[in-house]
Amino acid sequence: MRLEDHRLLTAGGSYLDDLPLPGAAHVVFVRSAHAHARVTDVDAAAAAAMPGVLAVRRAAEVDLAPLAPDPPMLNQAMAQPILTEVARFAGEPVAVVVAETRAQAGRAAAAVRVNYEPLPVVTDPARAAGDEVLLHAEAGTNVAFKLAFARPAGRGDTFDGCEVVVAQEMDNQRLAPCPLEVRAGAARWEGGRLTYWGSTQGVHLWRAALAKSLGVDAAEVRVLSPDVGGAFGAKGLPYPEDVLVAWLARALDRPLRWAETRTESMVGLGHGRAQRQLVEIGGTRDGRILGYRLTVLQDCGAYPRIGAFLPYATRTMLTGVYRIERAKFTASSVVTNTTPVVAYRGAGQPEATGALERAVDLFAAEIGMDPAEVRRRNLIPPDAFPHRTLTRVTYDAGDYPAALERVLQAAGYERLREEQRARRAGGGVRQLGVGLSVFVKVSNADTRPEHARVEVRADGTAEVTCGTFAHGQGHVTAYAALAGQRLGIARELVEVRQGDSDELAEGGGTGGSRSLQTGGVAVSRAAQAVLDRARELAAKELGVESVEFDGGFGGLTWSDVVAVNGAPISAEVSYQASAATFPYGAYLAVVEVDTETGRVWLRRMVTVDDAGRILDPVLAEGQVHGGVAQGVAQALFEHMRYDEQGRPLTGTLADYLCVSPAELPSLETILMETPTPVNELGAKGIAESGAVGAPAAVQNAVVDALAHLGVHHVDLPATPERVWRAIAQAGRTVSGTDA
Repeated sequence: MRLEDHRLLTAGGSYLDDLPLPGAAHVVFVRSAHAHARVTDVDAAAAAAMPGVLAVRRAAEVDLAPLAPDPPMLNQAMAQPILTEVARFAGEPVAVVVAETRAQAGRAAAAVRVNYEPLPVVTDPARAAGDEVLLHAEAGTNVAFKLAFARPAGRGDTFDGCEVVVAQEMDNQRLAPCPLEVRAGAARWEGGRLTYWGSTQGVHLWRAALAKSLGVDAAEVRVLSPDVGGAFGAKGLPYPEDVLVAWLARALDRPLRWAETRTESMVGLGHGRAQRQLVEIGGTRDGRILGYRLTVLQDCGAYPRIGAFLPYATRTMLTGVYRIERAKFTASSVVTNTTPVVAYRGAGQPEATGALERAVDLFAAEIGMDPAEVRRRNLIPPDAFPHRTLTRVTYDAGDYPAALERVLQAAGYERLREEQRARRAGGGVRQLGVGLSVFVKVSNADTRPEHARVEVRADGTAEVTCGTFAHGQGHVTAYAALAGQRLGIARELVEVRQGDSDELAEGGGTGGSRSLQTGGVAVSRAAQAVLDRARELAAKELGVESVEFDGGFGGLTWSDVVAVNGAPISAEVSYQASAATFPYGAYLAVVEVDTETGRVWLRRMVTVDDAGRILDPVLAEGQVHGGVAQGVAQALFEHMRYDEQGRPLTGTLADYLCVSPAELPSLETILMETPTPVNELGAKGIAESGAVGAPAAVQNAVVDALAHLGVHHVDLPATPERVWRAIAQAGRTVSGTDA
């Protein structure tokens, strides 16, 4: 089982708000209730006079540059202030209060009086694209990023030679990541050096970002992270609040800490997805797909962060697992008066898979062919690897047809279709739907280097220090197993350390399903280097040319060899992969839909995942389960919505529907193994696959359950209201009412 779990399930985790920090004062932010408004006055007199209050700061009193859009190809005129004088989304910080206790800071923040001049609000990305209401006047536009692509270029229209072309507008809706642990941070300056405790995905990434914002050298910043209760991409980099807490701690010469409320988290922590899509697919009536075109309008929220760039990831995975002759992609990212969009589990790839897999089902319905058969006829064959796609990426290894056949067999596909036909013939209220999704995704896309150090100590135990950072993935188990196997030491005797930027020179952090194929390789190589050094020492001690390792060294133990060395034996390794890897899978969802109320029940979810060589099936299945849960939640429940004035309509967990175990069946998981040649472990990523493959499978199943009623599409989330409306609309259209 996972080595982490005993501590987490007995003593419990140690999270940032549990951190003992003697003498620390508390920070609370004053946030705009307006989605778009100019701050005309901040009256802090009453707040400043309240008991325990140490400081109240307005935007003009904070000497910090705005956060520049990252990556740099985004519109640099749309920088995000640390405290703003023009609120551009509800919940944006406009002032900050520091007090001796959290309660005092909260009461004082409520006493700060802010006067606003309301400005026109735009929450619809299509309207924002028209630049009628500008969020950043200095930019002169709401467009933060544009992307276009066509392959092959200059050879006629995408749909030349197609007998059938189908088009559908769809929404890959805005999601709130909702980690169990909200954002929190703490800062202390000693001797001109900052120590910052953050709820992070990578302490070295945070160190660099904080140093840049504060105008200090990275060596003058130490970032620590205790246990983190979920991140999913949204905690990849610091937020303005983190930067300001560190700045205030220096200005006040006082340790400071902050922790947001759940309500603050729903509008302050970056959101995910938020793509509007127009999919067009064409081919022949015998099921061959010839052309595919995807047009994306990306809502990037009030300030362009990595979410504005994610259409690039959508474009990268444009044609997915299929042989398609021609493809075209166009995207625009626009700012709106909503929470900024960041990376969220899968980061641009659930959007690509969602569009393509719905398109395949739409095409199958149009030509009257079973959707499984259409996929069979178009999947990239196993003898085509390595496979160069139209978007100029090279898939490393795979057998997509095998994954499809395995999921169909495991689910009993033909029996399900027979049951569906019987239910339709019987005319019952509850109808059965079967949905497929065959997908491929990129992992370790940016191939940034990773670092690890392995040390064997005098007592024969080992220590692993890594530059990745686990927040639920199981790195302690994985890295202890890798080092233990190399060193012949039981994994229970291997301590794994993470979360301190001082312990390793560099680290790439955790995200993009990269850790095992980068950090794991670094750990394995560092352990091998330690073993090689130990063999040299043992051979010298025994007076022989070389010593083979068989759990010992010619009669010497690890403790003996460490004693010969006079100190622990250690090695540090930096590893950079030569290329990304491409895990893939095939998912099948079975739903029941109440055709009178629109309610959907997910009855089965069968998953086949191939992430290369599997180090630990328990870890792999755990990641699939978590990803599928989030994917199902997107398909059926979650949607971050705003009204026309930019006020969040689903800003609490009473309104924003997260999935619970009651809504999930027992998952039927199957693991395939097609080792990648990219790294010596043969490993690919798996953490995001469930979130990539599950939404489309469930969505296709819902539409499939209603296809005989004339329903062609239901947008996500497939709530009872949306399903009911789709049935009603189809009925009116069929009857001629809407002709």
